Amino acid sequence: MVTDAQVRRLRKLSKTEQNQEVAAAKAGMDPKTARGYLRDPRLPSERRTDRTWRTRPDPFTEVWDEVLEQVGTNPGLEAKTMFEALQRKYPGRFTDGQVRTLQRRLKGWRATEGRPREVFFAQQHVAGRLGGSDFTRMGKLGVTVGGQSFPHMLYHFVLAYSNWEAVSLCYSESFESLSDGLQGALWELGGVPLEHRTDRMTLAVNNATEEGEFTARYEALMRHYKMTGLKIQTGRPNENGDVEQGHHRLKRALDQALMLRNSRDFSSTGEYKEFLARLVAQLNSGRRDRLRIETQYLRPLPESRMESVKRERVKVDSGSLIHADRNTYSVDSRLIGETVEARLGTETVEVWHAGRKVEELPRLRGRGKHRVDYRHIIDWLVRKPGAFENYRYREDLFPTSRFRMAWDMLRESAPARANKRYLEILELAAREGEARVDDALRHLMEREQPDAVKVDMEAVLAILKEGAAMPPPTLVQVAEVSLPAFDELLSAGEGSREAGQ
Repeated sequence: MVTDAQVRRLRKLSKTEQNQEVAAAKAGMDPKTARGYLRDPRLPSERRTDRTWRTRPDPFTEVWDEVLEQVGTNPGLEAKTMFEALQRKYPGRFTDGQVRTLQRRLKGWRATEGRPREVFFAQQHVAGRLGGSDFTRMGKLGVTVGGQSFPHMLYHFVLAYSNWEAVSLCYSESFESLSDGLQGALWELGGVPLEHRTDRMTLAVNNATEEGEFTARYEALMRHYKMTGLKIQTGRPNENGDVEQGHHRLKRALDQALMLRNSRDFSSTGEYKEFLARLVAQLNSGRRDRLRIETQYLRPLPESRMESVKRERVKVDSGSLIHADRNTYSVDSRLIGETVEARLGTETVEVWHAGRKVEELPRLRGRGKHRVDYRHIIDWLVRKPGAFENYRYREDLFPTSRFRMAWDMLRESAPARANKRYLEILELAAREGEARVDDALRHLMEREQPDAVKVDMEAVLAILKEGAAMPPPTLVQVAEVSLPAFDELLSAGEGSREAGQ
């Protein structure tokens, strides 16, 4: 096949060589072919025409109307699925190698006669106008804390113009997480954009109304920072594309950083937060020039932050429990019958009474959960040991697995008095320290034979009173092997063999 380069060389040589045969030979083509290209000003690529005929029969001609009917009814139907349906309907008629033919025909039909595709319009972002935020789950990265699985989320804020971003660690899509994350990002940024856009998360948008109005708390947050709240349409995450793309870039960068670190385990949540902060600072370092432009158009911050906590007035019931945000927490029994204020933050729940904070508890994640601290109710449980057996929140009264083991051992050795004796150990933990009693239980269980272990308050108290430093659980002692004992065994074996002979 003659190429365009050959023809160009031929035309150039025909002006310098003595005849066309020499020029054709140097251009690498037949003289007759060369004369044709010298008479025709077109190049080979310009003379070539597209093929409009088929080289083999179309195997789908007879079923094409049926295929179009199915695809017209179900636009998302894939060619491979349709091909498998045809194979089932017409056994032996279509071979596996013909699926590509159907895929090409359907692709061409969709491009020329199918339904119009959605058009996405590239947006020109204006400095200082828009910031977006969303939550993203981080479970797929496999991060652990202290060797334990660490399910968590990140609140992610991104400026549309400069792509400057900020993240904060959270555990659920709550308004407190949104408020803390957004305000933290704005104060770190040092200014406020004109608009803030989110998806239709229920903590910000009341999706029960036709217009999807903002919730009262979210509107108050927008008013405090004088921002205009925007929301995407239902099922259109691409409208918040800056944040969605930010999720992808952030997770990819975090995954690479974890690979370089050679470990996905962190000693504490604080260490993981510092790791995230360093990574985000590194990502933002390449956006300084555009951020410098954008900060010129940001509005000033208000005088102070808006309080993010959710306040609930609740009454302490007869079980020394409060029910806040559909979760249950125990408080000191002296508050029974009193009305207290629960202030729910991102990670903690503060209990206030008479203008004074009386408790600070870790906030439970999810709904319908409970956290009962034995220290709040142990005094009355000791007086009413019979209530322990069927107590609704009994599992919360085993601070560690060793306490549960102690109760199981007591039930085996003295079933009638197991509850009372275990509660005495629990009271001792409240008085002497949970860690000390747990260590004493470990020492007690490891010191004697399993069938001879005696676990009760007196035994634990005796170990605590000894005051001796108990060995750590990682300390393993191996008795020294006596080599002469092996000599005696070998000598005895030789003697028995000689006697047998």
